[in-house]
Amino acid sequence: MKTITISSLDDMAAARRERILHAADDVRVRGRSFYLSNDGNDQNDGLSPKSPWQSLTRLGQAPLEAGDGVFFRRGDVFRGTIEARAGVTYAAYGSGEKPRLYGWDRDMADVSLWVLHDAERCIWKYAEPILDVGTLVFDEGARVARKLIPSYIQGRFVCREDESRPFDLRQEMTNNLDLYWHYDQRLTDKPSKGENFLIPVVDEKSYGELYLRCDAGNPASVFAQIEALPKRCMFRVGDQSNVRIDNLCIRYVGHHAISAGGHVIGLQVTNCEIGWIGGTIQHYFGTDPNYPQGGRGTVTRFGNGVEIYGGCEDYRVENCYIYECYDAAMTHQITTHGAPVIMKGVRYRGNLVERCVYSIEYFLEMSAQDPQSHMEDILMEDNILRLSGYGWGQQRHNQDTPAHIKGWSYVNRASHYIIRKNVFDRAAYRMLHVVALESESCPLMEENTYAQYLGNPLGQYGANQDGEPPILPFDELAEERIARVFGDRQALVYACRE
Repeated sequence: MKTITISSLDDMAAARRERILHAADDVRVRGRSFYLSNDGNDQNDGLSPKSPWQSLTRLGQAPLEAGDGVFFRRGDVFRGTIEARAGVTYAAYGSGEKPRLYGWDRDMADVSLWVLHDAERCIWKYAEPILDVGTLVFDEGARVARKLIPSYIQGRFVCREDESRPFDLRQEMTNNLDLYWHYDQRLTDKPSKGENFLIPVVDEKSYGELYLRCDAGNPASVFAQIEALPKRCMFRVGDQSNVRIDNLCIRYVGHHAISAGGHVIGLQVTNCEIGWIGGTIQHYFGTDPNYPQGGRGTVTRFGNGVEIYGGCEDYRVENCYIYECYDAAMTHQITTHGAPVIMKGVRYRGNLVERCVYSIEYFLEMSAQDPQSHMEDILMEDNILRLSGYGWGQQRHNQDTPAHIKGWSYVNRASHYIIRKNVFDRAAYRMLHVVALESESCPLMEENTYAQYLGNPLGQYGANQDGEPPILPFDELAEERIARVFGDRQALVYACRE
């Protein structure tokens, strides 16, 4: 087996990253063009770079129509969330760095925003009510908080590892930059998996209390920048058709950066930078895949870069740089519950993904009452997928879920499904988890590059009708296994070395 140096892989990724970060604006719209800049005014008409709007709030009030374009000035920062409109393009104008769209209302590096809560334990409280946050990111990723999430059972918060022990933040926040968000003002009796006691509602109306342990003093004195990942989407697409998002930088969002669902036609995400996404609480109760070995959890966290949950046609994520997502960089997925769903014309092409738990995730979970759902014409091509499971998303309880291609172990009925000419660069666990009920639904693998440390897993590929295919090791026989089991006979296979 050949070897490859980490520096060679770094150089390959750096070249792709530079290409994406400096992609030229090449967007034309047939309708009206609206402009936003930090020195604009919401009283302007927004129809010219000389009379731009300033805020995402004003954008949300605009009567956008199919064919219109919304253009953000390069180098500026915009905060909040956007309800995407059918047929509208969201893009950049001007010169310099991509426009930056951040999830929370402000940079939290302001000493007046932090109040000392417990001097002995160095615990600080954020001075304002805040949505659930996936984590806090300090100085653009120099450090990241570790989020503590207790369970909520029979009217009280308890430790996940020991449900008999009440959760006491003073006792549990043991490490510098431990984070805890507390909210129980609104409760529901409709948990996700049929239990019958009240649990907190965690949504975009749930403003709670945020605590941070910071041993060196007021967090805003220690760090120049503190960004929260709040429970918001940056772009809420829903089932709106023909939305295009181009050349934007989307960071610090605790839900999905771009969220679509239902049956979505023509979603295009191109030339974007998407980073530091996810980690907020999806719901408090149920069987949690992130709990050790899939046991009873009571809390599920989530967060993807670009997601379609449901059916789709002509869905493209191309030439994007996506990194540090709690879950997947990009995904199409659905549990059908008996209703037929078609996923057709999916393209993940030319992207660079780094330090996400899943680089590309997909699944089609369907029951015997749903014989019609399927995926077709799926292409994953020319992506550089790096370091799955090495990012902050490994705060999850279960450490063995990461994979560059994560299909889980569902029916995953598919045709004309191809994975070719991608680079799979190291994974903390499986490189690939590509399983379907029938072997005919597994993808055609062509000319991919595999680079992994010897002794780590290679992954799973094949039908699960008669049981799960084995997790293959990445060892001296990896090249032969990739050719024989994956069918990737022209693969390039390398053992990584420093």
